[in-house]
Amino acid sequence: MTPLPRPRRIDILGIATASGASVRGCGMGPEALRVAGLVEALIELDHAIADHGDLRRQHPEMSTNPASTRLPEERKADVLDLAARASDAGLDILSEGNFPVFLGGDHSIAIGTVSAVARHCATQNTPVHVLWIDAHADYNTPETSPSGNLHGMPLALLCGEPEFDESYKGPWLGRIDPRNVTIFGARSIDREERRLVQARGVEVIDMRKLDQMGVVATMQKVIDKAKADGAHLHVSFDVDSIDPAIAPGGGTLVPGGLTYREAHLVMEMLHDSGVVGSLDVVELNPFLDHGGKSATLMVDLVASLFGRSIMGEEPGPMEFVTDSER
Repeated sequence: MTPLPRPRRIDILGIATASGASVRGCGMGPEALRVAGLVEALIELDHAIADHGDLRRQHPEMSTNPASTRLPEERKADVLDLAARASDAGLDILSEGNFPVFLGGDHSIAIGTVSAVARHCATQNTPVHVLWIDAHADYNTPETSPSGNLHGMPLALLCGEPEFDESYKGPWLGRIDPRNVTIFGARSIDREERRLVQARGVEVIDMRKLDQMGVVATMQKVIDKAKADGAHLHVSFDVDSIDPAIAPGGGTLVPGGLTYREAHLVMEMLHDSGVVGSLDVVELNPFLDHGGKSATLMVDLVASLFGRSIMGEEPGPMEFVTDSER
């Protein structure tokens, strides 16, 4: 296999929001990943890095009410505003030939990040495949969602489910062919959501399939499909895909997730494939983490995607570029 091509630069963009979720804290995820050494890990692998800081709510209001109790329409407005800004920022990164790493924040950030990839690839006539590594399918709609939280709906929105009305319109609605989506590591899917996923042809590699077939066979299928289509593969990695015993820092944890070595093998195979062009790291909640355990693991997994290996060569020094120095 051809390893992941060395990007001209890896551009980090945080999207510091928990507006799509009901549990507070994951808005601190981007900074927790930086504190855990994300930038340093990538520099050690001889990559050029630019950190663009974090996108946040533009005008947060002072209130005695926690974010999780704000009205659904207010939270939706926050999510879609950040999605529009993230989509434009991500498109700029991709247009410059760089590799975007988007740090969440809850999984609603993918509305903006995946649409950035889709907009860029449309100009290149390149198909987009999405690898959704998550305990959940995130394919609910406003009608099917038990909670109403937008972090459980981004895939359905991106795939153009008709229940999203005019208020959800943007450069994201219907951007992705559901037949080019693979949900990997699922183990908690709502009943109506399951019917939608099956009807639309979304590939679901759940934990039973992983137990039966193993990571290598299942991940190779994803890679081979992307290669056959000449696709840009976007990876959206949710901390709750990992077993809570080793990654407790998520708000919607489900027992029985990926093990330490399974998760690293996924990322190592993706690196070796050479088809990945963009990455989300989402749903890290440092308020619920145990001494940075989950943040450190996620940094190590990102490093595996970008070439860290057990027998890798000793890298040389590399510069770190801030957004103000670009």
